Amino acid sequence: MKFPLLLLLRSAAVSLLAAAFLPMAALAQPAGAVGDDFIYRIVKDDTLIELAQRYTDAAGNWGRLQSLNAIGDPTRLPIGLELRIPFSMIPVLPAQATVSHVAGQAALDGGRRLAVGDAVSEGDTVTTGPDGYATLVLSDGSTLTVPASSSMRLDRLRVFKGAGLTDTIFTMREGSLESSVAPGNTGVGRFEIRTPVSITGVRGTRLRVHAQAQGSQSEVLEGAARLATGGGQTAGLRPGQGAAVDAGGRMLGVRPLLPAPELGAMARGGEGWVLSFPPVPGAAAYLVRVASDAAGTRPHSSRRFTTPDITFSAPGAGTYHVLVRAIDADGVMGRDAGLAFEGHALLKSGDGSPVSTGYGGQVRLAEY
Repeated sequence: MKFPLLLLLRSAAVSLLAAAFLPMAALAQPAGAVGDDFIYRIVKDDTLIELAQRYTDAAGNWGRLQSLNAIGDPTRLPIGLELRIPFSMIPVLPAQATVSHVAGQAALDGGRRLAVGDAVSEGDTVTTGPDGYATLVLSDGSTLTVPASSSMRLDRLRVFKGAGLTDTIFTMREGSLESSVAPGNTGVGRFEIRTPVSITGVRGTRLRVHAQAQGSQSEVLEGAARLATGGGQTAGLRPGQGAAVDAGGRMLGVRPLLPAPELGAMARGGEGWVLSFPPVPGAAAYLVRVASDAAGTRPHSSRRFTTPDITFSAPGAGTYHVLVRAIDADGVMGRDAGLAFEGHALLKSGDGSPVSTGYGGQVRLAEY
């Protein structure tokens, strides 16, 4: 069967973008989104009337879907065709995020202290202090890690009815946001992270975004993202790519992420552990983070070092993970290298917080 040229061009363009985050073997699955459209892949026995009812709550919208997708015969939908359904036609339902991890000072709207299990809603702002960290989980399993000294507002937090995809927009006032979006490969509706100088749109990915007075940085570890600047520039970011935007909204160029440092053996020293490793070419600094998990979604501390000679410690006894990444001159961060290590047992007060020595350290319990 021959398709109209416009349909072929549209289908080819959608396929190229969707292929980055949906396995081609999938048959009857929502295929995420492209721009302002939800993408659905046609399977046997699908009809425009049934799809219009399922996703837009109105069977009568089938004619509009036929026109938007340049479909000649609405009774013979080609299997595998990626049908565009504008998000504006799909009803949305309110959603919430759930706090899965908190360490240090983390508060909601600058006041109430966050705790594991708390619900966070549209319009809320999550703020972390210099030693604070918080991780949120969305309804589709996406995780959002808010590191220290960050402020993130949930401008939009909804679910597209029928599609089962999230519709989320976050604004980073300062600091960072590290995300793992739709980890179950269920597709992404809309997922945007905004800073004062940039917007990064995600299509199923692991993404980091940072904002500060000097501009912003976006880093894609897996999947794909689209970056738009306040200066009107746009760029596509593929796996292993990052970009910086200056305070005036000018893009400083897409570049490969710096490789993960080659970590060697650790040694006990000072208040915890010490480690030296070969310099990463192009690195201006290194970020060292300690987390409860190897993926870094439950962080406890982070420090920057200007040389590849680092120190780190754990907040208590047990196994922890140190994650080290290089940072280039524009602030774009590279891939993580990680090692597991054992923490010291610490003396804790009645509320469970470590007891300070008064000299910047913490009181450790002797091991016998």
